[in-house]
Amino acid sequence: MNEAGRMTQARKIAENWIHLGLGATAEPLPPFTGMEWYEDYGTRHASDGAEGRLVSQHTFTEGWPSWEMHPAGSEAVICIEGAMVLTQEFPDGQRKQVRLEAGEYAINPPGVWHIADVETSATALFITAGEGTEHRPR
Repeated sequence: MNEAGRMTQARKIAENWIHLGLGATAEPLPPFTGMEWYEDYGTRHASDGAEGRLVSQHTFTEGWPSWEMHPAGSEAVICIEGAMVLTQEFPDGQRKQVRLEAGEYAINPPGVWHIADVETSATALFITAGEGTEHRPR
């Protein structure tokens, strides 16, 4: 519902992600346009700090091109279609893998590097504490 108490328009999560902010707010975001989108998102929602969350959906037909790590908080990875193998690398260098199929999820703890691989195709929903996210080559 909007501020006047009326329902807002329906949106597709694959096209318009959601920002969950302070005060239990939820805001639809503009369509993803490329990596610069993340920088703009961070600027728009910087005042939410580590408490802000990005809810996004991605479909993959190949493994992720790079590792990522979220230092400010946990990330939930929910497989909603297909299957994927999530690899987590902990600060002590230990690696763990978990296979996720539709309806299953895993949590990437703060500071844990992670990457995913898919055999054919997978779609996942992500709830991410994105502040300070880092990437490194595969």
